[in-house]
Amino acid sequence: MLTRLSALFVIVAFTACATETDSDAGPRRTKSKAAMKATTKGVRAKPSKDVLKKELTSLQYEVTQENGTEAPFKNAYWDNHDAGIYVDIVTGEPLFSSTNKFDSGTGWPSFYQPIAKGVVVEKTDGTHGMERTEVRSKGADSHLGHVFADGPEPTGLRYCINSASLRFVPADQLADAGYGEYAPLFAKK
Repeated sequence: MLTRLSALFVIVAFTACATETDSDAGPRRTKSKAAMKATTKGVRAKPSKDVLKKELTSLQYEVTQENGTEAPFKNAYWDNHDAGIYVDIVTGEPLFSSTNKFDSGTGWPSFYQPIAKGVVVEKTDGTHGMERTEVRSKGADSHLGHVFADGPEPTGLRYCINSASLRFVPADQLADAGYGEYAPLFAKK
C-alpha cells in the first residue's frame, strides 16, 4: 500500500499522465448492465489489425493498440468545453461524458468518472519504475490512459485519457450518430 501511495505521489508531483504500458496483470472489471446498451447504433465490433491500420492515424493506432501516449497540450480534446460524449475511436463504444470532464492542468482530457460503470477496464501497470492503474475500453481493449486518485469530488478520481483514443460526438448530434439514449445527459433543466 505504501509503495502504491509513493508511486501516486510521484505521478501527481510531475503531473504525469499516461505513458507506455505492457503489463501482464489481469484486469479488474466493474460489472454493470448499463455499461453498453445494445441499442447504441454507433457501436461496432473491433475491426482487424489490418483494417485499424488503414482507418486510424498512426498516432491513434500507436496509442490504442500499442499503449502509446500523445503529447500533452497538443491534442484534440484537452481543452474541449463543448457538450457531448467521448467514444472509443476503434469501436464507437461510449466511454466518457463532457458532464464529467474537468480541467486537470495536465494537458490531457480528464474525467472524474466514465459515462457508465463497466465501460472501462482497469489494469495494474508497473512499467517505468512505478505502479499505476491503466484504463482500457472494455469492448475493444483500446489503451485509453490511466486513472489517478487526485481528482475532484464526487469520486476523487482523475481519468487521464489520450485524445487519440477518443472521438467526440457533440450533444446536438447524438441521435443522428446513433447515441440518442445519451441525449438526456444534456437536457436543459
